[in-house]
Amino acid sequence: MGFHEAHEGSSTPDTTTQPARTPSRRASAVLWLACAAQFMVVLDVSVVNVALPSIEAALGFDSVSLQWVVGGYALVFAGFLLLGGRLADLYGRRRVFLWGLVLFTASSLVGGLATTPAVLIAMRAVQGLGAAVLAPATLTILTTTFTEGPGRTRALATWTAVSSAGGAAGNLLGGVLTDSLSWRSILLINVPVGAAAVLAAVRLLPADHARSESGKLDLLGALLATLGVSALVHGVTQVGAHDWHSPAVLVGLSVGVAALAVFAAVETRYATAPLLPPRLLRMRPVWAGNVVILLAGACFIPMWYFLSLYMQGELHYGALATGAGFLPHTLVGIAAARLAPAVMQHTGPRTLIMGSALLSAAGFVWQSRIETGSGYLEGLLGPAVAMSAGMGLLITPITTTVTAGIAEQDAGAASGLMNATRQIGGALGLAALGTLAATTPGTAASYRAVFLTIAAVCTGIAALALALPAPHGQDER
Repeated sequence: MGFHEAHEGSSTPDTTTQPARTPSRRASAVLWLACAAQFMVVLDVSVVNVALPSIEAALGFDSVSLQWVVGGYALVFAGFLLLGGRLADLYGRRRVFLWGLVLFTASSLVGGLATTPAVLIAMRAVQGLGAAVLAPATLTILTTTFTEGPGRTRALATWTAVSSAGGAAGNLLGGVLTDSLSWRSILLINVPVGAAAVLAAVRLLPADHARSESGKLDLLGALLATLGVSALVHGVTQVGAHDWHSPAVLVGLSVGVAALAVFAAVETRYATAPLLPPRLLRMRPVWAGNVVILLAGACFIPMWYFLSLYMQGELHYGALATGAGFLPHTLVGIAAARLAPAVMQHTGPRTLIMGSALLSAAGFVWQSRIETGSGYLEGLLGPAVAMSAGMGLLITPITTTVTAGIAEQDAGAASGLMNATRQIGGALGLAALGTLAATTPGTAASYRAVFLTIAAVCTGIAALALALPAPHGQDER
């Protein structure tokens, strides 16, 4: 079946040692464990959105503090991803996966029982920290459990499909739980799922070997990376409430860029065990692939926001109807992600990245033709198929390309970088496109400008794919 269990070692494992063969049933169980954890992480980015009015009424939030129920999670999640990814390399994948699960589950429990705004916001931030540890660990576990080849590609396709489902299901599940139970259920549901995942992880994941004393955490690099990414994302997200020239935006962007510049200097010149090893960024699949991921995040994450605005503002859908309106996007994306490995067998990953990006671009051009009087069937359903099919087909080959050839001791750092790049891309894209929409007169014209811009970026992704090498043993046909 091509499934292999990773060789668990210290922070500097012997990458020449071949991993032991794993029974396919156990490897499949590890895959679904990683997918379940990733689903929780992605789901909680958006699941509270439709519950915000209920939370505001129940706990007495004001309009300013209410935004931090969403923003606190997203900001901490993005800021700590690089650190979270490196922790798995230094302290062991099983150990760090369990840390993230326990932190995420415990904060969900306390947040679900919160009686004051401060407690809920604090627990959402702790959830984000748990997610930042957990998300890179799920991808690291997959890339070290499955060796390069068809087995890993199929595993990454399943992980991609589940991630897409989690991102799209947040609004729908949040609406169902809030309407049928209460807003607390959207957090408390994580408790039994997280507890079951902890038990499964203890049973399925191999024990970590003792950590080498030479594998010390790069504390200065961790501080600078976390400060830089957090400040950058915070500055970008303030664009929606202010403008690009406001102090709130400029301070965040300036601090973020300065901290990341110092971080780069520290990592390349002074750190003995860098948080982000420079050797990773010298690999063409890594740097070029992460640029593709950045641009893809800038396209696909804002897509949900603008389509949600259209359904609620122009079609006058409620939360549940809006969530249901995203079902075609979700189902097509999942189907395309599952189909990607078979397509890759015939095209190779680079060609598939180019083709899927162009398919998404065509879908966004189609979506740009929407008018204020367009209904769901004539205005959204057709473009949904093209955009989501392209999105689903894109993620698996780019993830496969970026993770190919990564040494086991760097797998966590590579995973953390990929996750952080995607979140930064989404924040930048949403801020830039939101500004474009706000400065374009007319509702129909603003939607047209947004979706045509996204189509242009997708076309750029297709061109950039030419910089990606074919993974070893997977020459383009």
